[in-house]
Amino acid sequence: MHKPNESLKAKRLEIEQIGLAKQRALLSILVNLCLALVKGYFGFRANSRALLSDAIHSATDVVASIATFLGIWAANKKHPAFPYGLYKAETLATLASSIAILVAGYEIAKGAIWGPEIHPNVRLALPVTLFCFMASLAFGLAQVQAGKRLGRPALVADGKDYLADSLSTLVVLAGLLANLLGYHLDRIAAMIVSIFVFRAGGALMWSALKELLDAAIDRQTERAIIQFVESHPMITRVKRVYSRGAGGRIIIDMDVAMKTVSHQVADRVADKLEEEIVVRYPQVVLARVRPHFEPSERLVRVTPMEEPKGHISNHLAGAPWFRIEVINTKNGEVIERRLVENPYKSAPKRKGFLVGKWLLSFKPDEVLVKTRHGGTAEALLEEAGVILKEI
Repeated sequence: MHKPNESLKAKRLEIEQIGLAKQRALLSILVNLCLALVKGYFGFRANSRALLSDAIHSATDVVASIATFLGIWAANKKHPAFPYGLYKAETLATLASSIAILVAGYEIAKGAIWGPEIHPNVRLALPVTLFCFMASLAFGLAQVQAGKRLGRPALVADGKDYLADSLSTLVVLAGLLANLLGYHLDRIAAMIVSIFVFRAGGALMWSALKELLDAAIDRQTERAIIQFVESHPMITRVKRVYSRGAGGRIIIDMDVAMKTVSHQVADRVADKLEEEIVVRYPQVVLARVRPHFEPSERLVRVTPMEEPKGHISNHLAGAPWFRIEVINTKNGEVIERRLVENPYKSAPKRKGFLVGKWLLSFKPDEVLVKTRHGGTAEALLEEAGVILKEI
């Protein structure tokens, strides 16, 4: 039986990816903090209102990350009065942070519009601003690539935030270059950067308000979870989905239609799906799957074959061919019949695992076998609720 080893490897890989994603997220906080401090220090030394404004813009992500950390810390506190945990503590912290950021944006804009004319030390501010622009751009691109490689949308979004930050820094850089040419645009650059700050603060406030009002999660993530659940061979369809944000995390509750009449199989499949949803989508902290029996008019039968029109194979994983039949459950008529070649029949390793996973993609209801060998392919099919029928 190789299945436990395969499952263990998959879990280890998932844990490693989550660990790498956490490291990237922590590195992001440190980079943002350094950029905010460097911009703030040299903006003050160079007397550049625009660079100081950009420092506040970089600090918004640091503030948001701190709010997330505080929310996670509070969410882990257990209390019988809060059965779902104190997840909204992070949301409240984010809301308070967004108000502070909007106030900072207002002060920047007020100083840029009504404050005295300031002539920055361009020779001091220019190289620092250029360095910060290149750092934000490079790290943003690297973060987006890391997010795609690790399959973490949060890292991709974080990388895009860095690219947006680099755009505001580019505005500051353009203002400083204009000063070298005799055009004093530091005030205008500060006003433009204040718009970026307002945008960041407004986005934080809107996300916090949506979570406080129990808004549904984004449709892209919801559709991805639905497609994952419906790919299971025992699931006919997802009937209803209720989802909401929970302090940057997700709580999801769904009703699914299953083809099996066995309560034992239905409970086992539902429990397994709840575990796999949380593993596959780390932002999901709670998943509930309620099974409902729904009779299907179609039955998918898979038969291992020695030849396209030959005898049934004695081995499941090593069968050269498989016959896929779709049968009308009302009258027993074969609606569709096709033969597919086993792409993993000669696989040197993990043959049973690969063939079992491949067969599950056809969403079979039953698989005909001559003899039960107890291999990995059979174990995967049985775990998914597929009936193995000896003939």
